[in-house]
Amino acid sequence: MRRIDTAERRLRLAQRHHLHTPSHDVVTVAANLVGLHSSDPATVYLSAWARLDEFHVTDLASALYEQRTLLRVLGMRRTMFVVTHDVASTITVACTRDFIDRERKRLIGWLEEQNIAADGESWLRTVEAGVLASLDQRGEATAVEIKADVPELEAKIVFGEGKTWGGTVGVSTRVLFLLATSGLIVRARPKGSWISSQYRWTTTTSWVPGWSSDVDPLEAERDLVTRWLRTYGPGTETDLVWWTGWGKRRTHKVLADIGAAEVELDERTGYVLPDDVDAPPPTGGWVALLPSLDSTVMGWKERSWYLGPHATALYDRNGNAGPTVWVDGRIVGGWGHRADGEIVYELLEDVGTDAERMIAGKAAELASWLGDVRIKARFPTPLEKSLIG
Repeated sequence: MRRIDTAERRLRLAQRHHLHTPSHDVVTVAANLVGLHSSDPATVYLSAWARLDEFHVTDLASALYEQRTLLRVLGMRRTMFVVTHDVASTITVACTRDFIDRERKRLIGWLEEQNIAADGESWLRTVEAGVLASLDQRGEATAVEIKADVPELEAKIVFGEGKTWGGTVGVSTRVLFLLATSGLIVRARPKGSWISSQYRWTTTTSWVPGWSSDVDPLEAERDLVTRWLRTYGPGTETDLVWWTGWGKRRTHKVLADIGAAEVELDERTGYVLPDDVDAPPPTGGWVALLPSLDSTVMGWKERSWYLGPHATALYDRNGNAGPTVWVDGRIVGGWGHRADGEIVYELLEDVGTDAERMIAGKAAELASWLGDVRIKARFPTPLEKSLIG
């Protein structure tokens, strides 16, 4: 069993995540990272900025809304990603379909228990058909516009009554969620600017004619793990179980099916693709400012080899990563965006004069690129809070 040490893992990360040598094409970056994390709408743009030699907001907006070579879909761990068409098909089959039946039954139960519908299944089918008809007629529509056509969506569901986590959710949210995870509708253009979290909806067939999620489930699982190992390998089984949201038995079987090769990683077993055992060529030094929830930052469950002792400062209590500063494949600090437009950062370890100079240059470059736009992470972390005040 070949040993891959931390230095080599960081070297692989630098080359395969477009952090040492930038790419020229945002679609290539999205494909190679198996999706750009998009739960926070600003993240996908900042992730692209960090990996492209020249990037404009319109480059990604065009790929998403004009050329439509990229789609915004629900993916691994019920998380939003911007992905290529083939990756969208893979993750829809390998990940999101796993919980459609469960979520559908839950909604039907709520509908009947709370006297919204006597026959929840029939009510839901009718309302879903109404949503699709509304989108066929309008082309693109916000949830508010769809509710004007399908008034049943105005109903509210109470959950967790008496519990600290309880609350109320609109039926429209749940119905649109089910239609999206089934691959029938997709998020189209944002209602506001590129940092807006409100989107218009449209039918998948009208948005991307010919796109299909008719993929063999076993092939989808193998494809997803192969893609992850190609970019994120070596990784452990624990990493992959967390990243996919699968169970351990399922993950272990897929690793065996694709013939993943075992390697030694600091007292634990990791995996790489069978044709990816050799060490990569060396590269020079590099720095990067990655946004909150970036795909690289959230690429592994076991993070000590690139995160070090900085988790409590740079992740929130639920494991959501904040904005991070990177030097040569490791996280060395965090950054934030102040109201006056300044990018401020704090280094949590000594990186040397040259790296500090490069980081300062990156911060100034990012501030200039953002211009009048202000970024605030959706899940603020302790360090980011202290930086922006």
